[in-house]
Amino acid sequence: MNNKVLVLGVDGLDPRLTKKYMEKGSMPNFVEFMKRGSAREDLVMLGAMPTITPPMWTTLATGAYAGTHGITDFWNPHPDKLDTLWYSFDSTHCKAEPLWNVFAEAGKKTLVFHWPGSSWPPTSDSPNLHVVDGTQPSNINIAVGTAEWGQWIEASETIVEEHIAEKEADDSGAGCVISDLEMEEELDGSQNGLDMSLKLKELTNMIMNEHEGECAGVAKPTLDEIKNTLPIKAATGWANAPEGAKEFAIPVSNGMERRPALIIPNADGVYDTVAIYKSKKSEEPIVVLDQIQVVVNDIMDTVTKGGKKVDVARQAILIELAADGSRVELWWGNAMEAANDMLFHPKSLLTQMRENVGEIRSVSMLIGETPKCANTIFAPLWESYSEWQANCMNYLMEANEYEVVFSHLHNVDIAGHTFWELAKYRPNKDFYDETLFQDVMERFYVDTDVYLGRFMHLLDKGWDIIITSDHGLVCAEEDEPAVPIGDPFGVNIKVMEELGYTVMKKDENGNSLREIDWSKTTAVAQRGIYIYINLKGRNPEGIVDPADQYELERKIIDDLYAYRWNGKRIVSIALRRKEAAHFGLDSDRCGDIVYFNEEGFNRIHGDSISTFHGYTDTSVSPIFMAAGPNIKAGYVTDRVIREVDVAPTVAVLGGVRMPAQCEGAPVYQIFEK
Repeated sequence: MNNKVLVLGVDGLDPRLTKKYMEKGSMPNFVEFMKRGSAREDLVMLGAMPTITPPMWTTLATGAYAGTHGITDFWNPHPDKLDTLWYSFDSTHCKAEPLWNVFAEAGKKTLVFHWPGSSWPPTSDSPNLHVVDGTQPSNINIAVGTAEWGQWIEASETIVEEHIAEKEADDSGAGCVISDLEMEEELDGSQNGLDMSLKLKELTNMIMNEHEGECAGVAKPTLDEIKNTLPIKAATGWANAPEGAKEFAIPVSNGMERRPALIIPNADGVYDTVAIYKSKKSEEPIVVLDQIQVVVNDIMDTVTKGGKKVDVARQAILIELAADGSRVELWWGNAMEAANDMLFHPKSLLTQMRENVGEIRSVSMLIGETPKCANTIFAPLWESYSEWQANCMNYLMEANEYEVVFSHLHNVDIAGHTFWELAKYRPNKDFYDETLFQDVMERFYVDTDVYLGRFMHLLDKGWDIIITSDHGLVCAEEDEPAVPIGDPFGVNIKVMEELGYTVMKKDENGNSLREIDWSKTTAVAQRGIYIYINLKGRNPEGIVDPADQYELERKIIDDLYAYRWNGKRIVSIALRRKEAAHFGLDSDRCGDIVYFNEEGFNRIHGDSISTFHGYTDTSVSPIFMAAGPNIKAGYVTDRVIREVDVAPTVAVLGGVRMPAQCEGAPVYQIFEK
């Protein structure tokens, strides 16, 4: 075969929920894809491990398991320090050949659009390879182009002085957001001067107990705690304020500047419009907001970042506006550097997108966990973003005549990290109607269906389309699902400390400090599924004799199976590295022991077997379906389709060789020929 191929990847897309919503009628485009294509009856793909973003997108791109390609979690292990991690999105850490290099070097124009698994920096100097940001999963440019985070603003006549809530930034990537990722450009002439490499990004994060980490069993900030509250006054000092107008001022540039805003009445005296200006002397506003809960895009502004003025693009949403003008609620979105082309290869791709589709859109993660946050801000912003991404891809595919496209969208995954924990009633939470959050998640699946439908026309233009994901996400069955082991974003202390393998230094009162006592520590639990022995001759401060390693591993595995949380076992499987070869996890980047948490106690994803199920029809499994002229229409296969099979299937459809380290096989049963 020698066809054009489009891979539509949706992070976290769950086959169980997709099938449920298809049968409900909420995903008509997916139903149409299925009529015109092939999949298993259950839509399930047998996922590789660990079930987390960077290694699984790398597996989808290389056809190799994590132990082979070397990207083994959200963070990779430091080669020497057992308490230190390295950022996993850097493609230079990947030891397997990605399929897009094969296509490009075979002469096929290839686009890799925000693929969060070993795509950046580009590792081929072929002029046929074009790449857009692969340095983090959330949305394009958020790690390098965010000049300031968005604000949920409440302005009121009852507020006498402004209050600016501090925005939290989490460099661990928990919740799929990496902020302030520094970059450096290598000027050695490689890749025509466009070669970029990530600065070495290290993380030392001690997760002491179940109250820390991604799924911490503590209350998250309330809506009131994340709002910026501002006073409303009568409008004064304006060049052209309408009669009766009121004013408030939005802080920008970390509070160093203000964007004055007018609240304007209509002819009947009803306040129905908010106009935001660069200054009171400006003749024209930056933006006019006159429709409730409608996302306004491409708002151009200038802010200060790093001591320099930069042009930025924003989005805004008018949430509420009192008829008497006494109160306003609105979202003033992330300020995204409009011309930051650092993560575009070639850089002209950004210019094409801006001139023909529009400015980069962005989604903030810091908006709270309530149905109001979800339905008035989070979901509308993602719906706007997915529309923009589909429009960008469709434009670039036609204008640049690509023959192969690898793409990724992160809407379902980030929504799952934010809301799935709340989609089941928990005794330790305030009571709420859990169906409100289940409905929020369905809304994201509906948006995904709309997104996929924007590419349906390509089937009639001869493209084969693969729809896939890296993993699903679960809503945990247990009432207290956050257990003190298995967090992907650091070193998990509590269980290994209680069992006596990890020993922490103490303060004068005998309380554990966030520093490991290596002279007494024999093993540590690191990242989502790995335990390392503190081995003499391998680790700088090792104390375990290699002759004792096997017996120590046996004891640790015994103790993990015996450990109880709320009276129940929390470790499902624990095995030595050599046995972990059955999961493709047998390299030195995979730990001396590999374990998975028990179903029901596993996190949203990342610490579990891919076949696990959860509450309200959720699962950790990834999805697979294919449609196009080379794919059988309306065909159901009983073949077990593995995650490593996607790359070789795409290779056969596109008429190129397999990637060099590929361990999968083409899903030949679904081919028309």
